[in-house]
Amino acid sequence: MASIICGSLAFDTIMNFEGRFAEQILPDQLHILNVSFLVPSLRRDFGGCAGNIAFALKLLGGTPLPMATIGRDGDVYMERFRELGIDSEFVRTIAEAYTAQAMIITDIDNNQINGFHPGAMEQAWQTQVVARGDIKLGIVAPDGRDAMVQHAEQFVAAGIPFVFDPGQQLPRFDGAELRNFVRQADWIAVNDYEGKMLSERTGWDTAEISRRVRGLIVTIGAAGSEVWIDGQKTHVPAVLATAVVDPTGCGDAYRGALLFGLENGWPLERCAALGNRLGAIKIAQRGPQNYALDLTQLGM
Repeated sequence: MASIICGSLAFDTIMNFEGRFAEQILPDQLHILNVSFLVPSLRRDFGGCAGNIAFALKLLGGTPLPMATIGRDGDVYMERFRELGIDSEFVRTIAEAYTAQAMIITDIDNNQINGFHPGAMEQAWQTQVVARGDIKLGIVAPDGRDAMVQHAEQFVAAGIPFVFDPGQQLPRFDGAELRNFVRQADWIAVNDYEGKMLSERTGWDTAEISRRVRGLIVTIGAAGSEVWIDGQKTHVPAVLATAVVDPTGCGDAYRGALLFGLENGWPLERCAALGNRLGAIKIAQRGPQNYALDLTQLGM
């Protein structure tokens, strides 16, 4: 069975700052902020939430169907999908735009400052989710605003259960819109910061949100993740990484594991445990799609 992955395809320009942002930014001078960070290393990677989640799910043996838009410079991404064996039938090219671009600076504490040009992503609403016999699950990951709204509605209409993963797009929605996403979704996946914002904007605390869906997952970085079901929390311990190199794409690796587990009917705690393991593997490699998996070591 396959999972539709609604989200962005992007090129990530990743830079490392060999210092701490906190030491360079003066809190009392934010109104006249003018800073420059020397970044000795620079790398360009394939990224975007849909691409990263699809990569993880494919490595695990799942069947990802990314639903996304690329621009006139996106042929190289399609070639990568062909090499990986990832189906691109739901990827649309917007000839008058560039593929989305993320510019990411990471400091030595793994804090990040990001700049993002959405480009073709803003036209992702043009592709629709429809019911199909081989499609079992979906995810609404960060994407164009209109696309996220419409794809959630289309999953419901098609009878396809889905994960709501608002990510960095969460601030673009008000409380009423987020409450509607919660009502539509079967599962929700957020990090701890996003979880707090989701609660603040909806007016529902974490326990209440979890009562309105089949399960809520909150990732808490090096502490692992929390699984909330019907108001009850279970902590799923972290997996120790062999090295902490680059956090870019860790959340997407986790969500690929989540989809794989859900595809196979696993309990949510087991899905979270696999997500923790993939996050630990990914963080030891630079870039969001440059890690490999040994399925035997994962017990699969």
